Amino acid sequence: MRWINRALRARRTILAVAAALLICAILLSGAAPDKHLSIYSTAANYSVPVIQIQGRDYVGLLELLEPLGKVSAKADGSRWRVRYNNVQGEFQAGKTRARIQGRDSELSGKFQLDNDRGLVPVASLSSLLPRILGGPVTLHEEADRLFIGSVATHFTASLAGENRLVFNFTTPVNPMIATEPGALRMTFSREPVVSPASPTLTFGSKTIPLATYTENSGNAVLTVRTTIPIIATFSSDGRTITLSPASGTPPAAAQQSTPASAPATPAQATPAPAAAPPAASTAPAPQLWRRYFAVVDASHGGDDHGETLSPILLEKDVTVSLARTLRQELESRGITTLVLRDSDANLSTDQRAVFANADRAAIYIALHAASNGHGVRVYTSLLPSGEEDRGLFRSWTTAQHAWLPLSQTAANAVATELQKRQVPVRTLAAPLRPLNNVTGAAIAVEVAPQGSDVSQLNAPDYQQLITSAVATAIASAHDQLGAAPGGQTQ
Repeated sequence: MRWINRALRARRTILAVAAALLICAILLSGAAPDKHLSIYSTAANYSVPVIQIQGRDYVGLLELLEPLGKVSAKADGSRWRVRYNNVQGEFQAGKTRARIQGRDSELSGKFQLDNDRGLVPVASLSSLLPRILGGPVTLHEEADRLFIGSVATHFTASLAGENRLVFNFTTPVNPMIATEPGALRMTFSREPVVSPASPTLTFGSKTIPLATYTENSGNAVLTVRTTIPIIATFSSDGRTITLSPASGTPPAAAQQSTPASAPATPAQATPAPAAAPPAASTAPAPQLWRRYFAVVDASHGGDDHGETLSPILLEKDVTVSLARTLRQELESRGITTLVLRDSDANLSTDQRAVFANADRAAIYIALHAASNGHGVRVYTSLLPSGEEDRGLFRSWTTAQHAWLPLSQTAANAVATELQKRQVPVRTLAAPLRPLNNVTGAAIAVEVAPQGSDVSQLNAPDYQQLITSAVATAIASAHDQLGAAPGGQTQ
């Protein structure tokens, strides 16, 4: 009998272990890893958990808003009210419609209440949040990434020689780097890095043929394909990453590795002190080489925020976005273009004029944004009276004088093109620096929303409408703008 009891006990033990292993296998096979939505904003970069309800992704609205401002919420039966700063919202469990500041807002799924916690569908955030926050929101739903305001980090990549690849970012980055045979991978989990125009970048190099950009699980990933082992070197400011052969000698300083074919932006240069701006020579300078036909200047930057367009939208961010879009529009029309401020950098008005004049660009275009008024205002310089140029040098405050007719030609061309596209537009003259100091055609384009929604200023379709019109006008006046005062070709 003893051996029978021992056998029974052994059998029970085996069955218990087998059952436990089976339960673990079932749980492991059915369990999904914790899912989070990565959120990037000027206030903070953070993440909130994503909950699956009836096949849809949901997030807690209160948790999402808390890092951005003063927020409170209260449940009353099936109704849930939230207050963010001065904006009030009301939701009802099981309903697909909410009311924000007394206006209806459609949700992509039913609002859920879970122990007084208000849950909204992730897919609704791109339409719901702008009404609450008062500014633009971009949702990359499949990648679980949400961008609030103009926070995206852009980058360029270019070869320096045959086997050195340089990445330049608009803000400092610190990716996790992993290598494997034939590839180096940079994963950005904390930075709002976004895709370039094409997710696949080709370089025409045998050693570094291409790089690809992907997004998943709240991360952005850059994968560089290579036929040789490579290592990454960071610049001191965190904005440049240089990939070079592991067996070779790494560059002494990554910031010196930017190829000559991609000049550093003025924000990285060390200009002459603004207190002593150089005088502009009146002597003709025919046959001078010109790198860029157009210089596009995103106004403000750094400590100078410009106008606070909404609680989360600053003028300096809108102008950078407009500048990048305008550069694409101009270059697609064969017009070589330099963006003067392509990052959040401080530039004085004198420095802006110095860079434009030094490059001898045919036209300088300053970009501004405003919440008041409607449509676009195009400015040319209003020069001070009573000053006369003497000798070989032109007064800094009236350097624009000889080019003012060309500036007015450009401004009129831009206004005409905007009118064709039914955009309200006015042309004005104003003592708006640095227009007075530019020795070339110079205009300022100030963009306001067409209606009352200030978030339209950062909407890609509205920006493209404006920048496409400006670029078309500049292209139409190309030959006129290429002539110096008096008809001399520069």
